[in-house]
Amino acid sequence: MKKVISTPDAPQAIGPYSQAIEANGTLYISGQIPLDPKTGELSTADIKSQTRLVMNNIGAILKAAGYDYCDVVKTTCLLADISDFAAMNEVYGEYYKTNSPARSAFAVKDLPKGARLEIETIAVK
Repeated sequence: MKKVISTPDAPQAIGPYSQAIEANGTLYISGQIPLDPKTGELSTADIKSQTRLVMNNIGAILKAAGYDYCDVVKTTCLLADISDFAAMNEVYGEYYKTNSPARSAFAVKDLPKGARLEIETIAVK
């Protein structure tokens, strides 16, 4: 059985998808771009600030579902410019200090709303 997860503490979906879906003890969080959850506006700050915003939004969704960063088993990081990887990785590492999840990272041509970063997340209880 699947359960839709939604919280006002993370950006609302900008299309026909849910912030997250929980099914059989697994939480699937849709890709998060650096949107301010209060305004819905895209952050134009540097990549470190954008990464922190994305990770905090992921944290809000994890919390709403009763999970935490320690439950994350896989992430996929999409970057509009691979030269942002080192800076993104530095901030990302602040959230996963031990037992880091498996991860893929890719440079992509474009992201929604012209974002520089998108991270999708899977967590398991």
